[in-house]
Amino acid sequence: MPGAMSIQKQEYYANPGNDFWRIIYSVFDSEPDESYNDRVSFVKARGIALWDVLARCERSGSADSEIEGGVPNDLTSLFNEHPSVRCVCFNGKKAHESFESLVALDSSRLMLKRLPSSSSAYARKTIDEKVAVWRMIREYCRQESNTGNV
Repeated sequence: MPGAMSIQKQEYYANPGNDFWRIIYSVFDSEPDESYNDRVSFVKARGIALWDVLARCERSGSADSEIEGGVPNDLTSLFNEHPSVRCVCFNGKKAHESFESLVALDSSRLMLKRLPSSSSAYARKTIDEKVAVWRMIREYCRQESNTGNV
C-alpha cells in the first residue's frame, strides 16, 4: 500500500526516504531521473509494471505494520489479461504476505520473489546489499538482447 506522501502526490515511492528509485536504477547501472514521468518511462521501457497488492486497507500513517483489513487488487484478472508476465517481485515482507494470504491464484506459471524492502525503515541491509538481491529481476526485463516482459 502506498505511503501517505505517495497517495498525496499520486506517485509510486514519492517519499525521498524510500530508496526504490535509487535501487531500481542501480539494478540497471543508471542514475535516477529527476522527473517522476521519466522514472515511470524508465521502468516501463524495461517491461516492469508497478502495482499494489492491496486496493485498500485501514492504516494510520505510512508504516506497513499498521495495515489492517487489506482488500486485494484483482491480480488474477491482471495476470490473465497479461500472460507474458513471468515474474512477480514483492517489495518487502508485507507485500508478499498480503499476496500469499489474500490472492487466490494458481501461480505455477509465475516466479514469485520477495525482495528486501526499499523502505528506509528496513535497515537490516544496506542499499548496496538490497541492489545485489534486486539484480535478479534483470533476467526478466526487457534489455537489448532480451525482449521478454516482467
